[in-house]
Amino acid sequence: YAGSAERVGHAPPPALPEVCFVGRSNVGKSSLIRALFALSPDGVEVRVSKTPGHTKKMNFFNVGKYFTLVDMPGYGYRAPQDFVEMVEAYLQERPNLKRTFLLVDGVVGLQKTDHIGIEMLEEFGIPYVLVLTKIDRASKGVLLKNVLEIQEFVKEKTQGCFPQLFLVSSLKYSGVHLLRCFIAHVTGNLPDIEGN
Repeated sequence: YAGSAERVGHAPPPALPEVCFVGRSNVGKSSLIRALFALSPDGVEVRVSKTPGHTKKMNFFNVGKYFTLVDMPGYGYRAPQDFVEMVEAYLQERPNLKRTFLLVDGVVGLQKTDHIGIEMLEEFGIPYVLVLTKIDRASKGVLLKNVLEIQEFVKEKTQGCFPQLFLVSSLKYSGVHLLRCFIAHVTGNLPDIEGN
């Protein structure tokens, strides 16, 4: 754990490549972060709150000497008042930010608040990735409908979104390994298979 900050000026120095997780309150950010690093040899301790919207600051987690993961406060329900300023400043000013992961609840699909997050990322021209969480809780029909709708939306309406959706379940670890590999890739920590 590398500390927390209410504004970018108070954040730990940008020493390592960073990835940032944003999403609505109760989308399962902390649970996913915990699942991502449950198998990490260095172990990353993430507190998971019983009350949604409990994260009020940006939390920085160093993953070994490789990269830093930044957990943003949830937006929507119970978001801190200065949430937008905090997140916008971070996204625009952090020189070592490699990719932003926007988490969307797989059961309910894209909500109005998610569109606000997407608009912000698009406006700043920040490369981002959509991650569908809680896929174990959605029926196959609902999940398929949500995936198809989101893929269509990404294709038609976005510029900076990675074309591939990541589907994950923190509970069953489905899709978590693939997401972890992608994070390693964008932070320059995936060894080149060809050895170049």
